[in-house]
Amino acid sequence: MAILKIARMGHPVLRRPAEPVADPTAPEISRLVADMLETLADAGGVGLAAPQVHVPLRVVIFEVPPHRAGEGGPVPMTCLINPVIEPLEEEKALGWEACLSVPGLTGVVPRWRHIRYRGLTLSGETIEREARDFHARVVQHECDHLDGTLYPQRMTDLSLLSFVEEMKHGAPPIQATGMPGED
Repeated sequence: MAILKIARMGHPVLRRPAEPVADPTAPEISRLVADMLETLADAGGVGLAAPQVHVPLRVVIFEVPPHRAGEGGPVPMTCLINPVIEPLEEEKALGWEACLSVPGLTGVVPRWRHIRYRGLTLSGETIEREARDFHARVVQHECDHLDGTLYPQRMTDLSLLSFVEEMKHGAPPIQATGMPGED
């Protein structure tokens, strides 16, 4: 296993759609996921997408730790290959996000509150789950990387883009921006 270099905002690998994985059981995909897990453990955070480590494939890993779980409960580290997301309600929620590819910044992003996602495991089996709130947010964030989208591109109010270090002085209030389905 190896700790991989994380691509930062502006790198071309983060701006283009990733390619589907032809064989999720291939040894090189297992090695990629093992390296992504080690990289995420080293960098911190709750998720990582293959394009973030300079590999333009549709692979994400994520978890929902107990302190972020809410009513849905924690979700163990999960690997999704070729994921697909389906919103189950139109309602969106605003929430703070950060990203290993956008170091030092955080911003408020609207995300669907309730989704269904499915994808393949490393053994080629299908995972299908419903997710709400933080669980839904992290899956949407990671899957955005597979389509060449970073969270600042989803923001509707750039006045809520801040340096993480400055947030110790107090976070600005989050208010609805008039988008249908937002709170």
